[in-house]
Amino acid sequence: MKTPSLYSKEIMKHFKHPKNIGIIKDADGIGESGNIVCGDIMKIYIKVKNNKIADIKAECFGCIVAIANTSLLTTMVKGMNLKDALEVTKDDIVKKLGGVPPLKYHCSLLAIDALSEAIYNYYKKNNIPIQEKLKDKHERIQQSIESIEKRAK
Repeated sequence: MKTPSLYSKEIMKHFKHPKNIGIIKDADGIGESGNIVCGDIMKIYIKVKNNKIADIKAECFGCIVAIANTSLLTTMVKGMNLKDALEVTKDDIVKKLGGVPPLKYHCSLLAIDALSEAIYNYYKKNNIPIQEKLKDKHERIQQSIESIEKRAK
């Protein structure tokens, strides 16, 4: 008898065969997010051409859902313009994955945060004006990382 999985077929597909894994050595933007307490860390690299994500790669250390979320996110935003990529939400990812266990929702947010940080990094490096919404998100992400690191010491 086959044991039912906690995870959808889509989650298992992206976990077993993750997409866009690796490093872009000459990335236009790099973003990192994670929670060292739970062990999920994502790093996203982007190449931008004509204001679109021409290429995206990710490194991910984490659980099944963290890896699946990061893989799916990279496939969703590849080819998107930066503004639209910033509009992708954790709920969009969760829906496309066919749902995730409630305790794993934070993994979707971490992947989104890493992408936001990569785009923020791209804007910053190229002296492109950064929207207040993205500045606020960057501040929240940085404060969260600092808080988690303090608690982990």
